[in-house]
Amino acid sequence: MTPGLKIALVTAYPPSRTTLNEYGYHLAHHLAAKAEVRELIVLHDDTGGRVADLPDNASATPAWRYGSLLNPLRIARTARVTRADVVMVNAHFTSFGAGKVAAAIGLLLPLVLRLIGIPTVVLMHNLVDTVDLEKAGFSSNPALTRLLTFFGGLVTRMVLAADKVCVTMPQYVDVLRERYGARNVYLAPHGSFEEPRIVARKHKPIPSILAFGKWGTYKKVDVLLDASALLHRRGVEIDVVVAGTDSHNAVGYLAGVKDKYRDLRGVTFTGYVPEEDIPLVFNAADVAVFPYTSTTGSSGVLHQAGSYGCPVVMPDIGDLAECMREEGFRAVTFDATDSEDLARALEEVIRNPAHMAAMGEANRAAACGVPLADVTDWHVAHLQEACARRRGGEPGW
Repeated sequence: MTPGLKIALVTAYPPSRTTLNEYGYHLAHHLAAKAEVRELIVLHDDTGGRVADLPDNASATPAWRYGSLLNPLRIARTARVTRADVVMVNAHFTSFGAGKVAAAIGLLLPLVLRLIGIPTVVLMHNLVDTVDLEKAGFSSNPALTRLLTFFGGLVTRMVLAADKVCVTMPQYVDVLRERYGARNVYLAPHGSFEEPRIVARKHKPIPSILAFGKWGTYKKVDVLLDASALLHRRGVEIDVVVAGTDSHNAVGYLAGVKDKYRDLRGVTFTGYVPEEDIPLVFNAADVAVFPYTSTTGSSGVLHQAGSYGCPVVMPDIGDLAECMREEGFRAVTFDATDSEDLARALEEVIRNPAHMAAMGEANRAAACGVPLADVTDWHVAHLQEACARRRGGEPGW
């Protein structure tokens, strides 16, 4: 018998610009590098572009389309054709579509895979249960919020049909065990993609403030640009770099922002940032700012900012606050909707270079403390266990 696992990894993957594409890229490379993995098949979203930069023992198959209602069936059929030993799903609750129906149906995938007998491990980066749906832009009124919360609970139960479900924050484990009685849940940290070379941040006459993300729902740069205008009026000069694109749920948002703030000096919009340019963007930043009104999971951008030694300014809310408490990130905080308070926080940071340096070092230590390469060992152990349980006739949940 040939040793090692044959794994099918369901994930967004470059050139896709869907959320988790970068995480999927690094996860695939770390999985493929493990001695316990014989072969990796990346079941990625079909964007029409060619997937490049695959590991040596990996192949890629377009198996789903963002927004399609047929995604669970298409992925399950493809997974069966590959004859993979086990499927790993890298997802959050809008991985398969911006629309509520497409997103929910996509997360039926673990149940469908279970029904056709394929062992499955789901890496779930967030939970509907922990998100303020109105603040995050997914609901517009309390009645709709209650309805979405009810259906979100049903979707969570479908995800728990997997043999194993991994979450990235301790509070998610508590929710799944206490609210749903789940016993197939394990905790693994986000993990740092790599430990970047330490770059000494040189003092610049005009500090560069970076905001990085997918914009327009609960991530909005208006409060940051208003704070920048306030600082300019006080004689405090800063440059603001807005990196990233519109959220799928807010197409046109950044175009509106560019028009609204067209007279504000010192603002740059980079658009989409390719993987190879990410180090340049973070190393050029003096401070990383998180103008969020809500959170939907352990922030990948926060972990990236930390890995590059960035000082951070962010609101003390939700999962961002949890990252400070549980993982050791340090930040100057501000009221999420108050541009005056954000201006205060920014000025507090940039006027104290020693504090900036100490904060950057602490964030680097927090982000790089557990490399994704080590986290992947934990995933492989659970993938092996899921396969062994199925071979032994155990139900797995």
